[in-house]
Amino acid sequence: MHFKELNIMPSILKALESENYTEPTPIQEQAIPPILEGRDLLGCAQTGTGKTAAFAVPTLQLLSQDEAARTGPRHIRALVLTPTRELALQIYESFCAYGKHTGLRSCVIFGGVSQMHQVEKIKNGVDILVATPGRLNDLVNQRLVDLQHIKIFILDEADRMLDMGFIYDVKRIILKIPYNRQTLLFSATMPSEIANMVKSLLKEPVKIAITPISSPVDIIDQSLYFVDKENKPKLLLEILKDKSFESVLVFTRTKHGADRVVKELVANKINAQAIHGNKSQNARQLALSNFKSKITRVMVATDIAARGIDIDELSLVVNFDLPEVPETYVHRIGRTGRAGHGGTAIAFCNFGEKELLVQIEKLISRHITVVEDNPYPLLNTAPVVKSSGGRNSGGRNNAPRNTGWHNPSEMSASGKPSSRRFPDTKKAQPKRKEKVAEWGRKGSSGSNKRNPNSRSGV
Repeated sequence: MHFKELNIMPSILKALESENYTEPTPIQEQAIPPILEGRDLLGCAQTGTGKTAAFAVPTLQLLSQDEAARTGPRHIRALVLTPTRELALQIYESFCAYGKHTGLRSCVIFGGVSQMHQVEKIKNGVDILVATPGRLNDLVNQRLVDLQHIKIFILDEADRMLDMGFIYDVKRIILKIPYNRQTLLFSATMPSEIANMVKSLLKEPVKIAITPISSPVDIIDQSLYFVDKENKPKLLLEILKDKSFESVLVFTRTKHGADRVVKELVANKINAQAIHGNKSQNARQLALSNFKSKITRVMVATDIAARGIDIDELSLVVNFDLPEVPETYVHRIGRTGRAGHGGTAIAFCNFGEKELLVQIEKLISRHITVVEDNPYPLLNTAPVVKSSGGRNSGGRNNAPRNTGWHNPSEMSASGKPSSRRFPDTKKAQPKRKEKVAEWGRKGSSGSNKRNPNSRSGV
């Protein structure tokens, strides 16, 4: 099938041809006709299936054919909500690309940057607004955004909204848009909370499920390395010796973990950058731009960017840490194998992550192939037993020492210890020793409360 057979208007077809789009993907083929008919739609599709064009193309056409809107001031008539800044920008860029011959104006708003330029653009008139929930609520509360003219409401990555805690922000926005509207909801998974939202939000929707929910892309070559935690950086360096992996996306569980991996790679002369929530928006955009243009070979990311990175022909995805939510594994490896391209996904698993692996393999209904030729095989095959009587456990060693110990209540106004110390006469000393012994007994029995100043309490 060709896009022409979907009754798409010539101006949008011209833009699609300039983007080298000729044949629609399955979700585009099934979603565009009912959306053009004005029907509500529920789309369940894994990442990389062409979902953005599936809602952007018909939205542009419906707005272009709205004769009543051609006179008078511009109002926001289509609203797209998405969970991350990166994804919001990419959706905005898609609307701009597909609608460049329609005369429609699009705008994107998100947090982490000044709202001044975003507000200025909205005041100049916008037809399509792409937004993250937090920034949109802020501007609505400031009465800088008017949602009373919304005709098409698109909720993208609904399950991710739920995972990131944005679902209540979304509900507040829904209360501010007209009841009579067309609603399109897309979600890779369908947890119960999203299923309940569908019942209240959509009216007799057309339901489209392109692939089984949370099924990984079949064309992705998945493999698994069992490796100790401390050897993961060494194994990654070994894998990156293969120069055929030109663009590599590495996922870590934490922001600090991402920074540590980047530091290790850069120390070994591998061009790498990190992208996570602690980075400024400008730094994140620069890192993405460098990665897309292949200036940077390795991008290290946390799951906040799992669905916000859209790069064709990404050669390798590495799960440096296995995700705690099994569905996240599917979203991660979906960064490679996009739009029919092949790809490779590698996962590292230490002993403590084996239970996570079991959950992932249960979800995808297959065993991931274990690599036997492993230069750093798993050696630690027993759980780590944490000591309960160490330096920071609140035991005897955590008691204050006799020498030079000042009572905190005896600090001077300048912040320095006063000259008055605890009694150190021979007569008073036995009482002090008894007190120290008492602390030691409490610490060893576990009856005392955790010392808030010890490392174990952090």
